[in-house]
Amino acid sequence: MAKAAKSAKSVKSAKTVTTPASMEFLKSYINNASPVGFETWGQKLWLKYLEPYVDTHFVDPYGTAVGMINPEHPFKVVIEAHADEISWFVNYVTPDGLIYLKRNGGVDHQTAPASRVLIHGKKGAVKAVFGWPAIHTRYATPDQKEASPRTDNLWLDCGARNRKEVEALGIHIGAVVTYQDGFDELANGNLIGRAFDNRIGGFMIAEVARLLKENKKKLPFGLYIVNAVQEEIGLRGAEMIARRIKPNIAIVTDVTHDTTTPMINKNIEGDVCTGKGPSLSYAPAVHNKLLALVEKLAADKKYRYNGVR
Repeated sequence: MAKAAKSAKSVKSAKTVTTPASMEFLKSYINNASPVGFETWGQKLWLKYLEPYVDTHFVDPYGTAVGMINPEHPFKVVIEAHADEISWFVNYVTPDGLIYLKRNGGVDHQTAPASRVLIHGKKGAVKAVFGWPAIHTRYATPDQKEASPRTDNLWLDCGARNRKEVEALGIHIGAVVTYQDGFDELANGNLIGRAFDNRIGGFMIAEVARLLKENKKKLPFGLYIVNAVQEEIGLRGAEMIARRIKPNIAIVTDVTHDTTTPMINKNIEGDVCTGKGPSLSYAPAVHNKLLALVEKLAADKKYRYNGVR
């Protein structure tokens, strides 16, 4: 239900509650690849950070990681995020060693040209770059539009001179490809990095467990901290783990968009601004009594959230 602002304007750091150790975890968690279907790499980092703050934990067969506090309690509350990030798959290697791709989740082809990536092959990560013709070589006649990037005309160059050299690097059909862009900080404590959707949510729910432990809070219910897989291709991990846990209540975190940035219509997307707190979701699937409780708590504690001035 709570949402963190997405990176048109980046994510504001919550320095009032974070610690140097938790910020170091966030940095390493964002920088670690965790593409759809290959979330294990990031889940190991997440569980290592979470373990001291929960009573027990488990990982389901598809990779969804769950930390539990009071697991014996019959009333179950879930706080959830998703661990996967959008990425690409190697689909075809040309005789000249160029690599064509398929989407893995809703990755944006228009932002890809000239981006640096890592191809996760059988021998480890291989650096590559999205190729795209220089502006003065993209010829178009007066009756033609200039070519735009599409999934079928974008390619990767890893430096190999032919298909055999690509294979020698451990790159294979089906190898997953992630962007290299890492964690960084802008002015006024704003944070940037790829895969904030939704590893920032995974960070948030892990911090809930840490703060409960460090403040010695006792919960009158069982709390399940859930970092689900395969959200980007249809909420699959969340659906599977919900059937296993059968929670009484679920509070779901995810990202939204800062609509104060250009080219976004507030009439459609609403009024959301980074730094003004989380956004609350309003929809038929949202439990209205729980939503009202969150709104009342925010008002009583004078917590800000988007939509309230």
